Amino acid sequence: MIIVGVGVGPKMLTQEAIEVISNAPVVYGSRRSIELAQEFIKCESHLIKDYKKLHLLPEDAVILSTGDPMFSGLGKFATENDRVVTGVSSIQAACARFHVEMSNLALITAHGRDPAPAKEAFIREISLGKNIFLLPAESFGPKEVATILQEMNVDARICIYEDIGYPYERAACGTVDEPPENHSDMYCIVIVR
Repeated sequence: MIIVGVGVGPKMLTQEAIEVISNAPVVYGSRRSIELAQEFIKCESHLIKDYKKLHLLPEDAVILSTGDPMFSGLGKFATENDRVVTGVSSIQAACARFHVEMSNLALITAHGRDPAPAKEAFIREISLGKNIFLLPAESFGPKEVATILQEMNVDARICIYEDIGYPYERAACGTVDEPPENHSDMYCIVIVR
């Protein structure tokens, strides 16, 4: 199979992704990923019902993954015989939006999983002086990040980026004492020391 990143929002497909999708014999993905790539899909498309059964899909199937497949995406299901095509990630979009250099950035995800390991990683990476990119969980968002930073006596700028690429996208920054509030469930957090 070929796992293709469709980008974090509209108009964020790479040229390579467009070519692969346009030439696909069959496409599978979430409703959102299919919507993001719809104008380039020239074959049958199907919603993925069980992500643990991706290995049962046809060998030449194109599997769409939002953002970049290798960060909290479907790339984790790829075998050494599968191809993975990168996509524009929320990491790239947020760093560009907030002018954050990526070389001192720790990447952490709590998205769709138990947030405890993400909280541990967050504390560890902040202790090392790193800036953080975080895909949050419902119970680990800007307020929880601010609380941890206060407890650690770390001053930082906390930024959120919501609905990236959509006409209603929103970027907001705050402080440890006054963190920004998210209005959408589709967002990321950047902590800049």
